[in-house]
Formats: sequence, C-alpha cells, structure tokens
Amino acid sequence: MEKGKQAVCQTHCLHPEKLDKAREAMEPDERLARLAELFKTLGDFTRVRILQALSIEELCVCDIAALLDLSQSAVSHQLRLLRAAQLVRYRKEGKIVYYALDDDHVYTLFTQGIEHVKEK
Repeated sequence: MEKGKQAVCQTHCLHPEKLDKAREAMEPDERLARLAELFKTLGDFTRVRILQALSIEELCVCDIAALLDLSQSAVSHQLRLLRAAQLVRYRKEGKIVYYALDDDHVYTLFTQGIEHVKEK
C-alpha cells in the first residue's frame, strides 16, 4: 500500500456476528465521552511532563516548578486540570502540599503510553 493511502474495503459487506459482538461490548456513550476528555487532558505537553515527574516521585508545586523550569502559578494551573480529571491527588503535610498520581491506573496508563511511543 502506498504511504498516506487509507485502507478501505473494496466492496460493501456486513458481518452481522461481528457487529452484534461489537455492539454488545461497546461502552456507554457517556463513559466514552469521559474517556475522550481524559485523553484531551493528556494531550498537553506540560501536563504530560508533570505526570512523568509524579510517576517517579511525589512532589510539591515548588519542586515541580523547579524541575520543569516553570512558574509555580503555571504548575498550579496544570495541577488543577489534572486533579479535575482525577489523574493526580494531593496531601498536606503542614504548610506543604504534595502531589502524586491518583492511583495505579494512572501510573499504568502513563507507563503503557511511554512503552507504546518507544516502539515507534
């Protein structure tokens, strides 16, 4: 196949058994919309850098800002978006707020994404 050409069927045909299986297994539209929003949130380079840092170590805003050479306000803004998407969580220790990945699913999602792009 020529580079840039899309592979398409040469004839119109349906496979009812495959359609039924796919139709039954499809997630509800609401859940898919939430997944699309999640990937949209992950579609920002700064947020991905923050997630990588947090996949290595729990960090405070000051640490993240210093590591990524960003302002604290820029980091705080991105962390708010990541929290809203349930990708990161925080905990307070006195006057310091530490951020971490929300759970193992986020770590797996991030590391699997890295493995995927390493293959290319």
